[in-house]
Amino acid sequence: MKKSLLILFVLFTVKSGFAQTATMPASETVLKDAYAKAAKENKKVMLIFHASWCGWCKKMEASLNDPMVKKMFDDNYVIAKLDVMEQPAKKNLENPGSLEVMTKLKGEKSGLPFWVVLDAKGKVLGDSQVRPAGASLDTYGENVGCPASKEEVAFFTKLLKATSKLNDGQLAIIANRFAQNQPAPAVAPKPAAPVSPATVGSK
Repeated sequence: MKKSLLILFVLFTVKSGFAQTATMPASETVLKDAYAKAAKENKKVMLIFHASWCGWCKKMEASLNDPMVKKMFDDNYVIAKLDVMEQPAKKNLENPGSLEVMTKLKGEKSGLPFWVVLDAKGKVLGDSQVRPAGASLDTYGENVGCPASKEEVAFFTKLLKATSKLNDGQLAIIANRFAQNQPAPAVAPKPAAPVSPATVGSK
């Protein structure tokens, strides 16, 4: 009996150890699966680079998963995610090879989230970097990250229109949802009420 319990304990410990050290799928695997699904379903791939510490990455994910727009994205894109640039204590969350893929896509200087739209064969159709007019996708630009401002949202929806079957009505709904990411304007503190000389020093 004791021997059986010991064997069970050892097996449980080994299994738990594997669970704790389980690695994330390799970036190559994530991309291969996304391309295969996109080809089968006649969709594009939206590849998003993110990290656990990135607040704007969480806003991007929440926006894409909002019931108001989720089906619109799911009907047109295969959403793939690669974890990158984690802090040393959370390196186990990264997909192996993610920084190399990000660098290949000219996103290593952009900050997070960085996203790219690709066809089912891996051709880049656009990304989250705003570039000077006429500049190629090989040129580094300014990353909009999670679209929030009027200009960022307009840039995002323009790319969606060029790479999907979304109509103007759907794009307007998406624009409205992403505009909600805009931080509320700072409210200036109210000036203190002037103190009457008659009340100074009174009890």
